[in-house]
Amino acid sequence: MKDKPFKKTIFQGRGQIKKVVYVAMSGGVDSSVAATLLKKKGYQVTGVFMRPWSPQLETGNWKLETSCLWKQDREDAMRAAAVLGIPFKTWDFSKEYKREVADYMIREYRAGRTPNPDVMCNKEIKFGLFLKKAIKEGADFIATGHYVRLEKEVSSFQFSVSGNKNSNKKLKTINYKLKTATDKNKDQSYFLWTLTQEQLKYCLFPIGDYVKPDIRKLAKKFGLPNHDKKDSQGVCFIGQLDMKDFLKKYIKPKKGRILDLHGNIIGNHDGVYYYTIGQRHGLDIKNGQGPYFVIKKDIKKNIIYVGDQKDLASRRTRAVEINYLSDKLRLPIKVDVKIRYRSKSKKAILYKNGVLMFNKPIRAITSGQSAVFYRGKEMLGGGVIK
Repeated sequence: MKDKPFKKTIFQGRGQIKKVVYVAMSGGVDSSVAATLLKKKGYQVTGVFMRPWSPQLETGNWKLETSCLWKQDREDAMRAAAVLGIPFKTWDFSKEYKREVADYMIREYRAGRTPNPDVMCNKEIKFGLFLKKAIKEGADFIATGHYVRLEKEVSSFQFSVSGNKNSNKKLKTINYKLKTATDKNKDQSYFLWTLTQEQLKYCLFPIGDYVKPDIRKLAKKFGLPNHDKKDSQGVCFIGQLDMKDFLKKYIKPKKGRILDLHGNIIGNHDGVYYYTIGQRHGLDIKNGQGPYFVIKKDIKKNIIYVGDQKDLASRRTRAVEINYLSDKLRLPIKVDVKIRYRSKSKKAILYKNGVLMFNKPIRAITSGQSAVFYRGKEMLGGGVIK
C-alpha cells in the first residue's frame, strides 16, 4: 500500500530548513503512525507523551488502577519513538488534567448536566497546554492522531493606498477549515469544535485521509510495536470506567423519587446527578410496565421524571459558549447538527442567539453535551447545549 500524499509544506526558505513538529503520542497506533508519516515527509519530529490525572478508585469489588494504564501507554509511546529514532519527551500535565477536565466533569454532573470531557481535554490540554509549550520550545507545528482533515484556504485581493490607483497593494488572507475524516466511523471533528484559526495554523492531522484498517497496515509495515494495540475507550484521561461508581467518589448519594409525567411515584433512585437524559437502564422501577426513559431532572428537588420514547422528542434547543471556526458565517444559517458523538447529523436552522430549530423532532437533547454544526463535510463550530 502506498502512502497517501501529505499536502502541508515540508520545508521553508531557500535553505530548506526542516520544519519542527511535536507529535502528541498517546501510545496508540494512530498517533504513532501520524509521527511516522511526518518523519517520512521530512519533518523534524519529536514525540511527546502527556501524563494524565490518575485517580485511584475502589467501589465495592470494582477497582481501577489508572496509574498502571498511563504507564503502559507511555511505554508503548516510547517504544514507537525508539523504532522511529526520534526524541521523546514526557510532560506531566496531571494537575492540569485534574483541574481543567476532571473537576469540570464532576462540577457539570453536580449541576445536573451531562458534560463532554473529551471536548474539554482537547480544548485545555492538547490544543491548549501542549500547543503553547511546544511552540515555546521552538516547534513550528503540533500534530495529533485525530481523524480529521485540515484545509488551508488562501485568498487575496487588491486595494489602493490613499486612493492612488497606481499604488495597488495585494493583501493575502488565510482561512483554515476542518473537514470530516475519510473514515466516517472514526471521524473526530465533533470533539474539535472549540479550536480557533490561531490554533489551527499550528496544527497537522496526518491521518485524516486514511481509514483505520489502512492505519494498522501502515503501522505493521513501519515495524511499530503497537500496530495491533486495541483502540482506547472511555473518558480521555481515565479510560473505561463505570461513570456512576466514579461519580460516587465525589458526589454523595442522595435518595430520591422517580415520577412518571403524571406525577405518580413509580420508583426510587440514589442521586439525580448519576442519570442522564434518555437513559433507560439502571432505573429502580418495579411496577411491571415500561420501558421507561429519563425525560427530565429536577436538581433542587432531587426528582427524576421518566416517560416513553416519544416523550424524548424535541425540535428546539439552544447552544451557549458558541465558537465558530470562521467569522464569515451569516446567521441564520441552515446547518447539519450532531448533538452527540455517535449520533447522525440532523438538519436545522441556527439563529444568532444560539437557538437551533430542527426540521424534525430529534431524540434526547441533553444539557451539557456539545451541539456541533456542519455544512457538508466542513465543521463550522459548535456550542454547549443549555
